[in-house]
Amino acid sequence: MALITLLSDFGSASGYPAAMKAVILSLCPTAQIVDISHDVERHHVRAGAFLLWMVVPYFPEKTVHCAVIDPGVGTARRALVIESGGQLFVGPDNGLLIPAAERLGRLTVFHIQNERFFRAPASRTFHGRDVFAPVAAHLADGLAPYELGPQIDDYIKLSFGEGVRRGRVLEGEIIYIDTFGNLITNIPGEFLQDITLGASVVVEVSRKAASARCTHTYADVEQGELVVVVGSHGQVEIATNLGSAAQRLRAHTGETVLIKL
Repeated sequence: MALITLLSDFGSASGYPAAMKAVILSLCPTAQIVDISHDVERHHVRAGAFLLWMVVPYFPEKTVHCAVIDPGVGTARRALVIESGGQLFVGPDNGLLIPAAERLGRLTVFHIQNERFFRAPASRTFHGRDVFAPVAAHLADGLAPYELGPQIDDYIKLSFGEGVRRGRVLEGEIIYIDTFGNLITNIPGEFLQDITLGASVVVEVSRKAASARCTHTYADVEQGELVVVVGSHGQVEIATNLGSAAQRLRAHTGETVLIKL
């Protein structure tokens, strides 16, 4: 059975995801469709890239990931299909697909040019429905990526960066805020390996400081207290037990984080 995932900023309450699914199923009726999310912050390519990066290791080979966060839709920006680690990625050339594809292995990137596999007529404002969805369906049905266009190596790259440790200070950046208000950083979780469980630390987000404790779980502290944990994604995360660290610290993605051990 063909497996296709969808990721977008279209909003789960809109009709746009359903339109993409309708196109996919009309071309590949046996496809199983998995929604990663349709509630990525509008136009936030980096947030979408993180969500895709977070989940791709758990999908089987031959999965086709169709990701559409596409502020440049209808412009000269290119459409891509990427092959990596036995999985395929379809979406715009704006960096969205790159971290997830790199996580699986070596990338082979193709510029989608063969309009024979598009829905006609293709809208200039909804390539998710008319370009990416049909291409994903054809790939899931056995189309080889090279049939879509030439291989390229000048695609747009995107990186989350990597936090650093300087003595007793961890420094990084908030790369994603989840639905619980947890602040997911680009600081590798292994930086906390030698920290005593329950140790008190100071967290600073854009010069706003607060006390927290290093723990294994959110519930290792009292309700409302801040914790620093290694999240399920392997990154250092700042959270509030039964609360929102984002609200508590008035934090936003892209802001600098210091954790003073």
